[in-house]
Amino acid sequence: MRQVSRLWLLVVLVALLSGCGYNAIQQKDEAVKAGWSEVLNQYKRRADLIPNLVKTVQGYAQQERQVLTDVTNARARVGQIQVNADDAASLAQFQQAQGELSSALSRLLVVTENYPNLKSDQSFRDLQAQLEGTENRITVARGRYIQTVQDYNTYIRQFPQVITAKLTGAKEKPNFTVENEAAISEAPAVDFGTPPPAAPQAPTPPPAPTPDN
Repeated sequence: MRQVSRLWLLVVLVALLSGCGYNAIQQKDEAVKAGWSEVLNQYKRRADLIPNLVKTVQGYAQQERQVLTDVTNARARVGQIQVNADDAASLAQFQQAQGELSSALSRLLVVTENYPNLKSDQSFRDLQAQLEGTENRITVARGRYIQTVQDYNTYIRQFPQVITAKLTGAKEKPNFTVENEAAISEAPAVDFGTPPPAAPQAPTPPPAPTPDN
């Protein structure tokens, strides 16, 4: 009899939790995790392109050592971070490192404008195209993740889900901050067809007057 009572109590408790949004909280939590995995995948895709990009640029512009070193070091710092998306401090550190890498890549691509032979190299152009596509994927994945986290956080604050969230330990998740989002959303500009404007030429001096005989 006692076991039957416990069973009915469990059934009632499950029904109450389901009616208070328990299942929806779990679904939204899984959506956040899936969104974060996609963000990491796209950032990893970008990191994997960098060694070949640096190697190609180095073949034509060895004198740009500082810019190449900055990109390599920024990539290394990104790889050293063990990010926990549920921890605000860890997420902020991850954002900062990715922002530094984006800035370093932007400076590298600006420098390449000074090397016509490099710009015409097919391998370099292919890497540029892949980088541009990856930056776009990062922007999309990050935007979807932001929306998914916002949806989750809003949902667990609403009644009666807020009660279920407290009972089950579901907490608000940190999100990309506005400041860091602005820093890392500046994707490197890639231009495939527009040549740089020609430098203005100095006017030709008039011929010196010849002395009269």
